[in-house]
Amino acid sequence: MDKRVRAAIFRDRLAEAMDLHKVSRSKLARDIAVDRSTIGQLLKDDTPRLPNAQLAADAAEALGVSTDWLLGLTNRPERPGDIVAAAMAVSPAERSSADAQLLGWHQEAAGYKIRHVPATLPDILKSERMFDWEYASVRGQNPDQAIEAMRQQLAWLKSGVSDYEIALPVHELRACASGTAYYEGLPADIRLEQLQLIADLCRELYPRLRLFLFDAHIVFSAPTTVFGPKLAVIYIGQFYLAFREAARISAMIDHFDGLVRAATVDARDAATYIDALLAKPRG
Repeated sequence: MDKRVRAAIFRDRLAEAMDLHKVSRSKLARDIAVDRSTIGQLLKDDTPRLPNAQLAADAAEALGVSTDWLLGLTNRPERPGDIVAAAMAVSPAERSSADAQLLGWHQEAAGYKIRHVPATLPDILKSERMFDWEYASVRGQNPDQAIEAMRQQLAWLKSGVSDYEIALPVHELRACASGTAYYEGLPADIRLEQLQLIADLCRELYPRLRLFLFDAHIVFSAPTTVFGPKLAVIYIGQFYLAFREAARISAMIDHFDGLVRAATVDARDAATYIDALLAKPRG
């Protein structure tokens, strides 16, 4: 880049940052320990002038922007650490804070498709008795908040604001039907009621709700949710890792699409598959 062009970019961006943060020439001069006339010369548009590295770095630090941005090397004014913080955040996943956060993310993605891979059966399709059973072993907590969050998310889905795709390992439904693995100890009537609820909602809400069943022996996914093009979230247990950088979101969408392509049961057939599980005799 020609020195005159870079000097003009530096001058314009320095003035922009000073105006945004309401920093006068005198204050900036004091903050970076230079004469006021030095700032004035940098802002003059009659002669191209670039600062030395120390002065550029000090000005950037004082104004809360990146040196690269001031010098025209990037179009992102944030400092590198701020860019990373904005691109990836860690949010608590305890019910007390996560339910409101999840609903807020749903609302932020209004009008966009939501893609979800749950950790167990998806909360949005769980029965109230399932929540009661899950919370019976959690000391000091009750399922009321989780149930209310489920109701709000289901109402959001039924409103038609966003389409919802869920990719679920087929073994999760089989385990629920047989009362094994995670569902060991769950009474049979609650298990069957739960499966019937999922089948009924799949019929009622298709194609707004599409449930794809994949074979975890062939493909694998950690619990994830992609909120349109705005946000991708990975659930790691006590926390959510939330990504807002476009390339990361695109990669997560590609991953979900791969689960859909690999599905052994298409969304059109999900309710019928559950019917078959319910029809099997149980000992």
